[in-house]
Amino acid sequence: MAPSRVFVLSPARSDGERAKLLLNPQTAFPLAVRLREPDGAELGDVFGFLSGLYFRGKLTYARTFAAAPRRVPPILIITADRGLMPPETRVRRDDLERFSGIDISAGDARYVGPLERDLATLATTLPRRAQIILLGSIATGKYVDPFVAAFGDRLLFPIDFVGRGDMSRGGLLLRSAREGRELDYAPVAGVMRRGPRPPRLERVRAPKTV
Repeated sequence: MAPSRVFVLSPARSDGERAKLLLNPQTAFPLAVRLREPDGAELGDVFGFLSGLYFRGKLTYARTFAAAPRRVPPILIITADRGLMPPETRVRRDDLERFSGIDISAGDARYVGPLERDLATLATTLPRRAQIILLGSIATGKYVDPFVAAFGDRLLFPIDFVGRGDMSRGGLLLRSAREGRELDYAPVAGVMRRGPRPPRLERVRAPKTV
């Protein structure tokens, strides 16, 4: 029987041009409007818009293959100042504004504190055989270091991520989810975090219509 697993997704950039578009009070497309309303919008939808193909690939893949134990969310997203949040969590415009003001690469305490809090809770809740699959960059310590400290060899990542850029990773994840083919994983601890760029994904031809 395969071990249970939880997918953790790295966040979307919250200070780029797409974020500015969502935060603009004059923007009228549905997601931006929902973000300004009291109920807000789902975090997964917001980050999917901000990041495009890469985040959509991560979320689609995780929803296809997650197998979490009871009482544990199958998918968690790293945020800038609220630790780990399921993709269904509703966020509002002011949440996105706070995300955009924090540089997580600088080790800001507003990022590290809530993340370490949630990792400690997750580590005590998950069964010992459960795995954590990180869908995000392992080239820097901003994601890896807190997770390795909490989970050690149980922290895994798709080995095919090594050497790929964000767009290639997104395409790989979407294709794997569509084909129902889960990728191979390796422990993050001790792995070579950078490698040669792999061959480009072959283009999938659309079926002919008659």
